Amino acid sequence: MEQQPGARNDTARPRQPVLFLPHGGGPCFFMDWPDTWDHMAAYLRGVAATLPRRPDAIVVMSSHWETGVPTVTSGAHPPLIYDYSGFPPHTYQLRYPAPGSPRLAAQVCALLDGAGIPSAQDPGRGFDHGVFIPFLLAFPQADIPIVELSLQRDLNAALEIRTGAALQPLRAQNVLIVGTGMTYHNLHHLMGQNPQSNAVSREFDTWLTHAVESPPDIRTEALTQWTHAPGARICHPRPEHLLPLMFAAGAAGADRGVRDYSDTVMGKALSGFRFG
Repeated sequence: MEQQPGARNDTARPRQPVLFLPHGGGPCFFMDWPDTWDHMAAYLRGVAATLPRRPDAIVVMSSHWETGVPTVTSGAHPPLIYDYSGFPPHTYQLRYPAPGSPRLAAQVCALLDGAGIPSAQDPGRGFDHGVFIPFLLAFPQADIPIVELSLQRDLNAALEIRTGAALQPLRAQNVLIVGTGMTYHNLHHLMGQNPQSNAVSREFDTWLTHAVESPPDIRTEALTQWTHAPGARICHPRPEHLLPLMFAAGAAGADRGVRDYSDTVMGKALSGFRFG
């Protein structure tokens, strides 16, 4: 019988923080790509050591799954989805056999429904590379149950903040809430190494860091209005890689955010954040 993740709310133990992790480019950490992704890989490998204790389960929102309503993976043994192309053959042989959690999936849906947010379950959906690639480094044992939550197809920042906020109670039940994406995601400029947008990426990253590290009410307003930030639409022509950060900020509640990772990759500024 499956153990209920987070079933006991032990107030004597600290609740889990909320994380926004950069997931890199495709299977970048498992290729010969020297001096490009090393700093990010080292950061991801150190994530587990920063947690107050081993999570009983993880709820993660990746930038690589969009649906009409928030949808959770509800299978007991989710497969992997190799949703990248043009990479070396060995990167399609990577394995991450982490279990799912049908009970946690149901609890996520119940919390969303209680907040007035329609939701759904998908028992056949697997983990996309926005989950298994960074988690291969952050949680390499693949023994923590994982439930993945989709982005909503209309890509609305306020709605993702609200979605995260509905799941706050899970943190006190030793469930780690994670968003994975990238704080810069203009592939045309990144892969083309367009130097004209390097300064723009730094300006946006500075704005984003200030927004995340602001008091929660100011943070929420700023992130909701992120399109008004300097260089916002150059850094994110489409915002799917940024919105998991909004989800994480919503799940943070009254906890302050801090930037705990800062890097420059192919000339572009990139960051990771932690709440609580």
